[in-house]
Amino acid sequence: MAITITMGIQKGGCGKSTTTGILSYLLSQDSYKVLAVDMDSQGNLTELLSKQPSNEFIGKSVLEAMQQGDVKEYIVPVAENLDLLPANNFLATFPRWIYTGKTYRGETVPFRGNPSLILDSTLDQVRDEYDFIVIDTPPSLSEQTTNALCASEYVVVLFECSNWCYSAIPNFMDSVNGAREFGKRGTKVIGILRTMNDVRRSDAKAFNEMIEEDYPNEVFKTIITRKAPIGRLSLYGFDQNAELKQALEQYESFYKELIQRVKGE
Repeated sequence: MAITITMGIQKGGCGKSTTTGILSYLLSQDSYKVLAVDMDSQGNLTELLSKQPSNEFIGKSVLEAMQQGDVKEYIVPVAENLDLLPANNFLATFPRWIYTGKTYRGETVPFRGNPSLILDSTLDQVRDEYDFIVIDTPPSLSEQTTNALCASEYVVVLFECSNWCYSAIPNFMDSVNGAREFGKRGTKVIGILRTMNDVRRSDAKAFNEMIEEDYPNEVFKTIITRKAPIGRLSLYGFDQNAELKQALEQYESFYKELIQRVKGE
């Protein structure tokens, strides 16, 4: 049975898609069978892992998987031990479909059930086929994010070292608590990953220390600093990337911490 982990925070620019992609890659390299799920209509995770524009997956995405209730038809193998459930901009119509039954194609596909558990029930079809399912989320507390949280046992909170991200943390923690209450997975925060750290800025250092004081048991020791090879991962990907070792170096420390916490549960 797969362990499901969501990467989340409702603020943009915190490294959710990059972290989801890297974690999925590292797990697959460690011989775990992994399904990466893109629940962000921007489709950045989809493009990172598939090396194709997200619009290539129109009609062949996580949205259709949820609407049709048949996830296996929409899973895309992208590497050894690594599959992808892709997304594109039409995932933004997910709430409209839930509440009106209308798809972006103008079809009527009525939805009945708990609107927060659609992804959870969809993934139930394949949980026995994977060791890990890793979910990327949009920068909002939307239906997509709620579904991801309710489908997960664990949540990694992404903390970009800034004032606006600091102020977003309490509301996101409330959302995780809500998923634990209304979902079926006992959703909990497995850790807070500090990302996008600019070592030149004193305020970033201060926010790193503040979040550690507020959540001493949750923060990972690893702090991801801004590095060009990480930023260029979206350009070069994981195959034949001369900078890959540099891009993954910090994330390998996070990966070790995460696995220790998951196995220690």
